[in-house]
Amino acid sequence: MTGATLLSLIIGVFVGTAAGYLGSVMILERMALVGDALSHVALPGLAIGILLNFNPFIGAFAFLFASAVLVWYVQRMTKLPFETIVGATFTLALAVGIVIIPEPELLEALFGDITKVTLWDTLAAVAISVGTVLVTKMIYHKLVLGIISEDIAISKGINTAKVNLLYLFLVSIIVAVGIKIVGTLLVGFLVVVPAAAARNLSVNLTRYATLSMIFGAGSAFIGILLSSLFELPTGPMVVFVGVAFFAMSIIARAIAK
Repeated sequence: MTGATLLSLIIGVFVGTAAGYLGSVMILERMALVGDALSHVALPGLAIGILLNFNPFIGAFAFLFASAVLVWYVQRMTKLPFETIVGATFTLALAVGIVIIPEPELLEALFGDITKVTLWDTLAAVAISVGTVLVTKMIYHKLVLGIISEDIAISKGINTAKVNLLYLFLVSIIVAVGIKIVGTLLVGFLVVVPAAAARNLSVNLTRYATLSMIFGAGSAFIGILLSSLFELPTGPMVVFVGVAFFAMSIIARAIAK
């Protein structure tokens, strides 16, 4: 195993864990489209970073967070579902990104290239992922209570608007980091599919959150390992493994019934 592969596996496990944890809330709130759409919003930021010769991650995160704030604000003002607001903007962002991004970097931006990671990339991804999980854990029950009943959450002194904004901020960070693994077209998978698989096998919230993290980490680890062994594109392999987990969860649930 090469050093680059080891670094890739470390990033995959940590980012996959954080993405799965965040995704468990997204599935409960029926916001699956949001994770996928936000990943497309990152493309113009990546393009600007490449064109201006600075870290594309910074550009991607800047666009992601700005979009998250915009979605949060418009949702508060209009009370429209998150999916409706995001769906109205993500295709425009994707189109703009494809138009302005240099052609040689387009494929990497769309599908990722984790083989180019450095030690600094790894340390940053680990720190961001751990921080994201810890902050998410602090607000997890507030998020879930807000999903069950916003009125009850408010009556208990929870500022649901601020909690939701913080959640979108965390999703933006992980999506930006996850782009390195699977690219802008597929990173929404990391947030959605592992959590969907976990929900099929869960009987309580604790098990659901735990399995979401396990499936997220497992999808990334096995996908990256298979990609390295068979010299196949990393992003699609991670997706194949995650979909396999999801399919097995459906079968297991059917058998249990």
